[in-house]
Amino acid sequence: MPKKERIREPLTGMPALEHLVRRTSEGWKLIALEWEREAGVAAAEPPLQLIEEIPYGLQVSPDCAGLVESPSERQIILIALDMIVEDRPLSHVADELNRRGYRTREAQPWTPAVLFALLPRMIQVGPKVFSSEEWNTRKQRLPRVV
Repeated sequence: MPKKERIREPLTGMPALEHLVRRTSEGWKLIALEWEREAGVAAAEPPLQLIEEIPYGLQVSPDCAGLVESPSERQIILIALDMIVEDRPLSHVADELNRRGYRTREAQPWTPAVLFALLPRMIQVGPKVFSSEEWNTRKQRLPRVV
């Protein structure tokens, strides 16, 4: 392996194009630039933007003007609510969702903890789901409580 030679040139100003051309013609190859500035001088940082996660069961509309229902996530919410209404434990709900091939937004298997974190969202969409025609047909098969 050929031996490499390196030099470091401190600069007091911007390097002249002629200097760079001369070094290149002498066989040198530019491999790095090092920058520094006074520590108190900071570039103007853009204001922080708050980024919120899109609520589960919704997605950005095709025209990017708002949020619309996500059919696949809505289906998962319906299945989970169905089993929760049947008083099934969250571990059973998670197992059933995984058995059916459903995954979380992060493409992970469902767990009781993930479902527990989703409960507030289920409560939020519950009134809309429970008043839908689809739910009315689903609740026909639920056992009557005395």
